[in-house]
Amino acid sequence: MSAAPTVVALRALGLGDLLTGLPALRALRRAFPEHRRVLATGPSLAELALHAGAADEVVAATGLAPLPPTLAGADIAVNLHGRGPRSSRVLVDLAPGRLVAFAHDEVAESSGGPPWRADEHEVQRWCRLLSWSGIPADPGDLSLADPGQPLPAWAGGATLVHPGAASEARRWPVARFAAVVLAERRAGREVVVTGGPAERRRAEAVAAEAGLDPGRVMAGRTDLLELASLVAAAARVVAGDTGVAHLATALGTPSVVLFGPTPPSLWGPPPGGRHLALWAGTTGDPHAAVVDPGLASIGVDEVLEALARLPLPPLDPLVRSPS
Repeated sequence: MSAAPTVVALRALGLGDLLTGLPALRALRRAFPEHRRVLATGPSLAELALHAGAADEVVAATGLAPLPPTLAGADIAVNLHGRGPRSSRVLVDLAPGRLVAFAHDEVAESSGGPPWRADEHEVQRWCRLLSWSGIPADPGDLSLADPGQPLPAWAGGATLVHPGAASEARRWPVARFAAVVLAERRAGREVVVTGGPAERRRAEAVAAEAGLDPGRVMAGRTDLLELASLVAAAARVVAGDTGVAHLATALGTPSVVLFGPTPPSLWGPPPGGRHLALWAGTTGDPHAAVVDPGLASIGVDEVLEALARLPLPPLDPLVRSPS
């Protein structure tokens, strides 16, 4: 029996990138049901990517390093990473039968692709690439099922606060996150503070300033599936422009998302009452080493007012208990 034909998709980026790329990745599943679908992405995203139905198989990809030679000769290679030329060349080096990528003058194989648009929302961008290439994609196909990981009983219905982000430019000040935590606790709500291992110190600082029990700090204590389950169990999420905000969108948990250097028109949640994006209307460098002035102009009262507008779930939700 001959091996199944292969589709390789490259998206070696972060959590938010994976989640905004889900509609395009699922479009590949529908378009090529008989193919083996391989996603090249960061190794930490593998379990979540498989859970989300983003691929049949995940191979570890670090930046734009060469992909494993076992993927050479793939029938189709899809660049969901960037505009090229470097990302497209990573796939061209596999000598695929067909390259799906945005057109770039330095990559001859991409000449049939659509032009890149800098003003396009990230979800729409990759759906447009596939639709241009004859692969229908639904930008609304963002939902994610709760992975169902065991959680402490208090996590159900909590307000989840995620104070970290990839760069300082997108990090709302610790003192303001702490003020939100304190207000939620005074309103009688449980609060959980999340983050990655590198963000644990920041999460602990938020909790300490708010007088929150250190046991409610889950930063650095969860993998991505557990983090997703925490978001799914929460009543609402407060986060900056980072991956957890996209988890809230995917899992349907109401959220308040704080934007600064990058407008929500490029990376924000779908419009509607379940997810509220706060933005001062200015732009800046999303990789800057200091907090963006626009983000810094968002006050605690504005966040609390937005939280008050979010829909609340029924009381006493069912919560999974650790076995």
